[in-house]
Amino acid sequence: MTASLPYPALYASHGGIWIATPEGEIRACGRGEAIARAAETPMILLNAPLVGQRLGYPDLSGLDLLELFAFVNPAHFAVPTPKGLARALGLAPPQDDSATAGFLLRAAEALLARTADPHWAEREGAWTAAQSLLRMRWPWAAILCERLDKPTQSERWLFSKLPEWEETPPRPAPRTIALDSESIVARLDQLTGHGAELRPGQQAYANAVSAAFTPRAARDEPNLVLAEAGTGIGKTLGYLTPASLWAERAMGPVWISTYTKALQRQLARESERIFPDRRERRTKVVLRKGRENYLCLLNLEDALQGGFQGRAAILAQLVARWAAYSADGDMVGGDMPGWLPTLFRRAGSTALTDRRGECVYAGCPHYRKCFIERAVRASAQADIVIANHALVMVNAARGREAANQPTRLIFDEGHHLFDAADAMFSTALSGQESIELRRWVTGPEGKSRGRRRGLAARLSDVASYDEEGGRAITDAVNAAQALPSDGWLQRLAEGAPFGPIEALLAAVRGTVYARGQGEDAGYGLETEMAELDGDIVSAAAGATEALDALLRPLVRLGRRLEALIEDGPDWLDGQARARVEGAIASLGWRTDLLSGWLSLLSRIGGPAAPDFVDWLAVDRIEGRDYDIGLHRHWLDPTRPVADVVLKPAHGVLITSATLKGGGDWDNADARSGAVHMTRAPERFEAPSPFDYAARSEVLIVTDVKKGDIGALAGAYGRLVLAAEGGTLGLFTAIRRLRAVHARIADRLAREGLPLYAQHVDPIDTGTLVDIFRDDPRASLLGTDALRDGVDVPGHSLRLVVMEGVPWPKPTVLHAARRLAGGGSGFDDRLIRARLAQAFGRLIRRADDRGIFVMLSSAMPSRLLSAFPPGTPVHRVTLDEAVMHVKDRLGPVTLGGHEAAADAAHLGTG
Repeated sequence: MTASLPYPALYASHGGIWIATPEGEIRACGRGEAIARAAETPMILLNAPLVGQRLGYPDLSGLDLLELFAFVNPAHFAVPTPKGLARALGLAPPQDDSATAGFLLRAAEALLARTADPHWAEREGAWTAAQSLLRMRWPWAAILCERLDKPTQSERWLFSKLPEWEETPPRPAPRTIALDSESIVARLDQLTGHGAELRPGQQAYANAVSAAFTPRAARDEPNLVLAEAGTGIGKTLGYLTPASLWAERAMGPVWISTYTKALQRQLARESERIFPDRRERRTKVVLRKGRENYLCLLNLEDALQGGFQGRAAILAQLVARWAAYSADGDMVGGDMPGWLPTLFRRAGSTALTDRRGECVYAGCPHYRKCFIERAVRASAQADIVIANHALVMVNAARGREAANQPTRLIFDEGHHLFDAADAMFSTALSGQESIELRRWVTGPEGKSRGRRRGLAARLSDVASYDEEGGRAITDAVNAAQALPSDGWLQRLAEGAPFGPIEALLAAVRGTVYARGQGEDAGYGLETEMAELDGDIVSAAAGATEALDALLRPLVRLGRRLEALIEDGPDWLDGQARARVEGAIASLGWRTDLLSGWLSLLSRIGGPAAPDFVDWLAVDRIEGRDYDIGLHRHWLDPTRPVADVVLKPAHGVLITSATLKGGGDWDNADARSGAVHMTRAPERFEAPSPFDYAARSEVLIVTDVKKGDIGALAGAYGRLVLAAEGGTLGLFTAIRRLRAVHARIADRLAREGLPLYAQHVDPIDTGTLVDIFRDDPRASLLGTDALRDGVDVPGHSLRLVVMEGVPWPKPTVLHAARRLAGGGSGFDDRLIRARLAQAFGRLIRRADDRGIFVMLSSAMPSRLLSAFPPGTPVHRVTLDEAVMHVKDRLGPVTLGGHEAAADAAHLGTG
């Protein structure tokens, strides 16, 4: 079929480059010709940044099908590959790379034909958006304007058609109830499907974790349950059973906290079993994230009215299309495709959320339609709230939503509780952090544009009503001038810091460069905050004085705002009160931040604080400084977790497939915060029911020389070829990942085996995993984020390859925790936990089969206990490993007895 569009299509992969003409001709071409054609005529593309990277022409632009898809199908997802797009459009996928360019022409016609469908659900707003995009010279706009009929009546503006949330009365405290075993078994039967095969491990797990829902016996002594449930137990439905039952009978909320977005999505799907009716489920189950994840309507309005220019303005129009049809306004992991912001190279996407805590609450004209406020109010009435570790900790630590604080908490992926707490309860006095504080206080300076508002603008009515409050605002704005401003890094590099904070950062930089090691590597440097010289001590004194001068008026302002709430003047209506209360909360966050900085500075020149680890650091990337600062972390970050999160609750379940983290229950107690509770936790353990001995094995390759990038790349390439794709490659260093990818991607593509990589492909991690999951012949290279955040059951993931033993990075913080945690035993527990998490990606269901390969002869035998009992472990040469992978993971897999016989020739570990 000849395409009616007068434009050619261009497709580029690691296997080659093809052009399809409107007349139906498809031919291969070279990079030079492709770049020249793309520069002289608009071409239809799929993911322009990715194609540009493949061509070595990063400025490539054209008619990107993904942008058209986002316009035509807002709030819908498609895997951004030819196969994924074909599925989303109901088209036959191309058979190979050479046929893909022609397919792109058909896909373009299919998307444009959708606009003529009388049943097109997303028609409203399309004509108006297309007219705006035409003025911005979006490549698709002229084509769309020809095909879209002008509406007979004016289309509603986004901000007028979004629904308003409604206030609801405070929710009464949950009733005091106890769950019985019979009810739990019956509810589990309902959720798994009446008559489903009985899973004794799941039933035992559900009964055990129900202890978290029994009435609390004493204040600050919650019913704490630690439960390790191996993969395949059915952990999610296991805890949803007592949680849903308790929420129903006690009429109270249960908050379920996860560490990864993938598990949040899984929980949302599983909740369909509890509430099959979609309308009921929307009120009973609410997904919550931090404010920075949601679209800010005020920021969007500013962007649509000229605040964004160029490509960022086009992104704002497509986001507005999405916002009109989004279920919850979640820009990170919700119904916005993760690939959409990356098409614009992050131009403006972060500016559309509230990442700086500048929300004016009821002072915003869109307050009653705000996605964030809607989620907050919905969660107050929900039975099940699906959140993340960071949000739960932030709410508890900062006293947010105190009236709706949950009494029952479930922390899934509980082995990450320590890491989440480490990030939440840390302090960093750095250039980037302090310049953000300056901007929050002062607002736009110089030629800055946008809607950023300082304290004076946000609280102008307070300043006019309350003279003392107005003086506090003026004093704070004046004091903020001592904080770093734009260009601070350049001034430090030139030896000309301006102001006391920049002087301190300059002294920090000098000390770190004098003492730190690894400067030639081009990456971050750090050194202990010990035995500091007089220059940095003097600089710290000046910085302390400047920060104290800022803290005092902010504290004064907070007190005046609290007094304003108590006095209740006539102009303080409901919306104004909400805005002032929001300002009080925001001020509290900043005063806490400043207090933490002052506490950190008081350490300079004084004795060490035994509960904390302090150090100086210069953050660098590829040899370039991008931040400088002083850092403080808790030696044991679960201590504040126990105080502000666990103790106030009535019942807490902390669960994971690897909760013990490569150690015993003492390790689980230490890394969960249970060790700081007066009442001992209840513990439960259920091993995985999977037959790891028959379905998996571990190969330790002994002849790949450490540090030889060529040999490492060759090993990865041969193993991926042997497995015919389906490989997850894990690295501990981005530089080695990029080097390996560069050496093997083209070769694998010629064999029909696509290779994707974090930190290489201009695609977000979630979308990379979606692409990997969708294509059994694809492989994916990544770092830590993929070691524990990938859930790819089935044939798409059948081989995991690690470049080496994941030794902990020898940082100042790690050295302190290692010393406190038992030396080498502490390291071994961390490594075993990492190995267990990586191996856990391999077998996700009973019929999965896979091989785990470690490319390191230095793998100590004492670490092999990280793998499930009974898992065969063999030390082999690379040739033997390749042969074995090919035999076991080829088109015909072997049964258990044959596999055992086949493995007999391999050495044992």
